[in-house]
Amino acid sequence: MEIVLASASTRRKELLEKIGLQFTVDPSDYPEDAYFELKPRERAKQVSLEKARAVAARHSNALIIAADTFIVSAGQVMGKPHSPNEAKRMLKALSGCSHMAITGFTILDTTNGKTLSRAVETRIYMRKLSEREIDSYVSSSEPLDKAGAYAIQGLGSALIDKIEGDYYNIMGLPLSACAQDLKSFGVHVL
Repeated sequence: MEIVLASASTRRKELLEKIGLQFTVDPSDYPEDAYFELKPRERAKQVSLEKARAVAARHSNALIIAADTFIVSAGQVMGKPHSPNEAKRMLKALSGCSHMAITGFTILDTTNGKTLSRAVETRIYMRKLSEREIDSYVSSSEPLDKAGAYAIQGLGSALIDKIEGDYYNIMGLPLSACAQDLKSFGVHVL
């Protein structure tokens, strides 16, 4: 059975390669800003489910893996910033605080419709940032396509004091949970 990653994210692609999966990539065009009325965990699961369904319609005899990641701080969902000023605003809000990375992921079997959706949370503690550090980081362009305006796997790692939970979840896919859930679809990574 073909495995399809329903995402254009290079990070998710790298993460699935890290656990040895053979897969193809077919990005979903489902809008990530849907379901704002839902609580964050439910929203993450629902958006990942809709992404999986959108791609499943194009594949038969396939296992679809879709995900959606965002940051939640003080009850507010933070997606990807659309401008350097928005990135600065996000980083100022996160500076010196803890926040959550929430990834919803869905595995969908197109042969029988079996679907599993889950949301995983990781708590991140960002150190207090100076105005100069925020300006310097934003000028690197790294934060412009990342939820919460930072990439923990890159230069953004210098912003973080500690995390509680799955590191890979912050990058966009909780590998341990995903690998465990793939077993119920007959895919074993170990």
